[in-house]
Amino acid sequence: MTVFLRLLEEKNKEKSLRSSVASYRSDTGHALVFQISPEKFQLIPMSPFSYWVGARVLETFVRLPAFNSEGRTARDTNPQGDDKRFVRTWWEIKESTRSDLNWVPLCKGGKFSPIYSDVHLVVAWNPIRMTYLGFQGTTHRPLEKPASLDFFFRPGLTWPRRSQIGLGLRCMPRGCIFAQKGPGAFIDGDDPIDLLAYLAIGVSKPYIRLAQLQMAFGAYEVGVIQRTPVPKISNMAKKQLATFCHRAWSLKYQFDSCEETSHAFVLPQLLRGRVSAYAPSEMETELARIKLQIDDLALELYEFDEADKNALMGDAGSDVESGPEKDDEDEGLEEPMPVTDALLSWANGVVFGRFDWRLATGKRAAPAEPGPFDPLPAKSPGMLPDGVEPFHSHAGILVDDQRHPHDLARLIEEVLTRVGVAVPDDVRRWLQKDFFTFHLQRYSKSRRKAPIYWPLSTASGSYTLWVYYQSLNNQTLFTAVNDFLDGPNGKLTQVSRECAELRMKGSGRSRDEEKQYEALQTFEQELTDLRDTLLKIAPTYQPNHDDGVQINAAPLWPLFRHKPWQKVLKDTWAKLEKGDYDWAHLAMVYWPERVREKCKNDKSLAIAHGLEDLYVEPPPKEKKTRKKKGEA
Repeated sequence: MTVFLRLLEEKNKEKSLRSSVASYRSDTGHALVFQISPEKFQLIPMSPFSYWVGARVLETFVRLPAFNSEGRTARDTNPQGDDKRFVRTWWEIKESTRSDLNWVPLCKGGKFSPIYSDVHLVVAWNPIRMTYLGFQGTTHRPLEKPASLDFFFRPGLTWPRRSQIGLGLRCMPRGCIFAQKGPGAFIDGDDPIDLLAYLAIGVSKPYIRLAQLQMAFGAYEVGVIQRTPVPKISNMAKKQLATFCHRAWSLKYQFDSCEETSHAFVLPQLLRGRVSAYAPSEMETELARIKLQIDDLALELYEFDEADKNALMGDAGSDVESGPEKDDEDEGLEEPMPVTDALLSWANGVVFGRFDWRLATGKRAAPAEPGPFDPLPAKSPGMLPDGVEPFHSHAGILVDDQRHPHDLARLIEEVLTRVGVAVPDDVRRWLQKDFFTFHLQRYSKSRRKAPIYWPLSTASGSYTLWVYYQSLNNQTLFTAVNDFLDGPNGKLTQVSRECAELRMKGSGRSRDEEKQYEALQTFEQELTDLRDTLLKIAPTYQPNHDDGVQINAAPLWPLFRHKPWQKVLKDTWAKLEKGDYDWAHLAMVYWPERVREKCKNDKSLAIAHGLEDLYVEPPPKEKKTRKKKGEA
């Protein structure tokens, strides 16, 4: 037997040390004194010095089967490569026109969120070759297909591999691909009850503590999950665990139904109760109760007694439910969304035709809640179904102009009035000063910034055209000029006419008219500059949604007034010019000769542009033969 003294958590270590030594000498028990045979450490993979949990807990690794047995398996895969090239957020893509490209949901880690987390990323997938589009492996290990391909698209469990908060196993819906940063776990037969039951075990404190005994801090590698023991579960216990877990999933899904970037979105929080009961505080209480029920049942199934429970669940190891949610893969806001901003943002989405206002009035019922492992929908329940007339018809462009029929601020107010909500003060100011910053933050996930409402403005921001990214095409900029600036009712036409009228008065202008004339001249010049910039870009502008928001917005960087976003786009445009993003369709539009030349030597690039006929396979390298001893 070896004696261990655990003082890591003690504030006054000298006092605690003296107390524990005295207790050991007098042969009286002490909470900080542990006696265990070092041979017991060999029972745990990697043989960590987990002396504080006791011999019986250590023997669990021998007494019970590992997760990776009896039809259960956890899997890793290869990284798909350059995220900017292969990964998008689900709201920035449309169905591709290419037969060799599907955008498939990608589980790639993300923030700590046990049991449920929306899958907000998609990855470029070639359904013909059954591999990532253009995937070639790495320089040192060429591959055509990623590892664990046979497990792709199956329902299972996933988790963020690296987390400073704790292990966060959650449901992975059918039809998803898992990633190196978000591995997958599967059970033969894909039965939802089996998956939910083992998910309940996976989020229980006993399982998490057993996993933490084997690992370095913050790295939940796939091998850790594979090796962690799981208890034998009777059919009755399995159904009970699955019921607990399904209810917890449902509650977290309901919380997510107020987040407009989620596949679960229905309505913003101020309106959510109109569809079904929504009481966040009561839901939080129920979640906490379910978590305790899962822990209690898991402890019973692991056959841990009170001493084991105290050793395993006490101060040793951090409480995975504590601490702020923070992950370097998720740059979106973590604090709750301001309810008024969320309401206005939703109303803006209704005006653009993204969301369905009828849910807030009862004219349309929300779809039934899906199952935890059902495939993700192409649209969230709160989005406007295909073929339904939108709140306001438009060509993908709205404007900040009080006198215009497509005035965005006025239309937002009309939406709120239609659904019976008090209109907040100064919606126009919010639209001009606050909305895009809020929108950019909320539509940024996993290091991707993907705002879909674009404010294209004059130099001073005195006039703004709002472009809807999902409606973007090669005629959008021409439409902006013809319908909003030039033409009989265009803003530039109106301002030029007013300028001309005041100019004709000459010296007969009053002092107020003189000031008005100067302001109109400045405004006219800004509108002229906006029109000229749009017309300069328009002839060669060929946006393609497969490129994503950032690439498609890059040529328009001079027209964005939000400085951080403008800088991102300016840098992106510089990299496009340099050739860093020659996989993009937009690069082929602007620099076709350069891109085609690269396709001759880069097979992945040739695949990206559908130009594999240009690729020339290099001759095989000659193998060097080793000379035998004595040869010249």
